[in-house]
Amino acid sequence: MAERMVGLRATPKPPLERIAPPLTARVIKATAVLAGFVVSIFFTYLAVRGLDWAQFRSTIAHSNLWWLVPAFVVLMAGMTLRAVRWRLLFPPELRPPLPAVFRALLIGQFFNNVLPGRPGEALRVVTLYQETKTSRTVALGTAVSERLYDVIVLLVVFFVAVPWLPHVDWVRRAGILAGLLCAGLGALLAVLAIWDVKPILWALRPFSRLPGLAPENVERIATGLVVGLAAMRRARMALPALVVSFAAILVITLSYWLVTFAVGFHLSFGAAVLVMVATNLAMVIPSSPAAIGVFEAATVVALRTFGVPHADALGYGVILHALNSIPFIAIGLALLPRHGLKALRKTQAEAV
Repeated sequence: MAERMVGLRATPKPPLERIAPPLTARVIKATAVLAGFVVSIFFTYLAVRGLDWAQFRSTIAHSNLWWLVPAFVVLMAGMTLRAVRWRLLFPPELRPPLPAVFRALLIGQFFNNVLPGRPGEALRVVTLYQETKTSRTVALGTAVSERLYDVIVLLVVFFVAVPWLPHVDWVRRAGILAGLLCAGLGALLAVLAIWDVKPILWALRPFSRLPGLAPENVERIATGLVVGLAAMRRARMALPALVVSFAAILVITLSYWLVTFAVGFHLSFGAAVLVMVATNLAMVIPSSPAAIGVFEAATVVALRTFGVPHADALGYGVILHALNSIPFIAIGLALLPRHGLKALRKTQAEAV
């Protein structure tokens, strides 16, 4: 492992080469953006179908928005834990400073809220490289690890919470599916632990036939990804990251629960857990900026389980979504001149 890390701290040239001709890349990108907007339109339709608009407006108008202040404070505490978790996923000798990691995470959150297709996941990697010269392939591997940790923790939380949730058929079926997905992810981690870089090399090998991506570049990318995925394979790194992941999810869920008081709900913490799981898993689907429509539809489905009327559930979803997007857009705008614009220009230059 030590020899793999040589040169990963700083590389003079981007380790990720173009993997498709410019025209093909633009067509793929435009298609993905269009598909994302179609997804958002479809989920928005599902969220508002049969809605009592008068009741929805009343729910928004009579909400006590002062509850959003403690909810945002708790949400930022959860984001701080996410930054700590992301840093823990780097091998100790390659860990960037926590402030730079936190800023990169906030930049990524900003771009996810203003651009379609969730480009913030890539832009936070580039931002971190711009600030600390952290290898982008290693950072990309840690970002992949982070998403896997999120899915695993969300599924575990949901699986554990099922006995305390309302006994409806779809919740029980979802619990079974969560168990199967956890088993599948466990099998994936076992494959990486046993065969190390070989599965990633095998998965990336077809890309070596594309223009501009030589076999040695594929091997370098695979090696960097394996280093970045180290926290998924080493117990000494995995355990602290897993503990912080659970803490972050629970703290952010507490923020979701505080928002229920803003709209006058009297729901258990389990309702916030189900909303957290539903919205985060739904946002895996590529969609428009800020996952508009997808977030609200997932919230309505989750709260319907607790007997919350459609209009009230959608009102809560809109307020909760605003809490999770508008402040981060404002923070991102403050960070953009110094950090985010450089990352965006770098990414655009590499795409040309």
